[in-house]
Amino acid sequence: MKHIQVIVNDIMQTGYTYSLVEPVGENFHPDFKPELAPAEMLELGVFGGKYMTDCRREFPEGWFAHARLCHEFHNPELNYFGVNASTPLTYWQSKGWIYHEDPRGWFQWYCRYYMGRRCPDDERQIGRWKAMVRHIAQIKGNCMPYDLNCRRKQRQALLHWAYDSRKV
Repeated sequence: MKHIQVIVNDIMQTGYTYSLVEPVGENFHPDFKPELAPAEMLELGVFGGKYMTDCRREFPEGWFAHARLCHEFHNPELNYFGVNASTPLTYWQSKGWIYHEDPRGWFQWYCRYYMGRRCPDDERQIGRWKAMVRHIAQIKGNCMPYDLNCRRKQRQALLHWAYDSRKV
């Protein structure tokens, strides 16, 4: 595969360049098995619709065809479960959880990984993704199967991490 260079110019990054070294949606780390692609997540409604409003040129146009976005503000009503399951970016920054190449956090890393970028932060991010299974266990232990009204905030958080909590 010929490496493709991506140059990012948006509100949070100017002149950042990375290479796509794998085919789109393929050759993931064997421990990383997300249940939702970025386009599916955006269509379902994640991050109050605010997440990807200024960086559409970086990703395929099709990802945004049915995305539930709000350019003005974080709107929890746009989330699949209609609840706020996010913490502010400043919280993540204060914890040191933001990798400098992905200033928006995990979902930005995932979108770029899905597109074919690989970077030194991959193992850490995959580890963080794997840690979310504890929420699946909590839903299974406290809810009837497929009761989408039970633990909606946890279910929404799982959607933010590419787990399809509608199937639990």
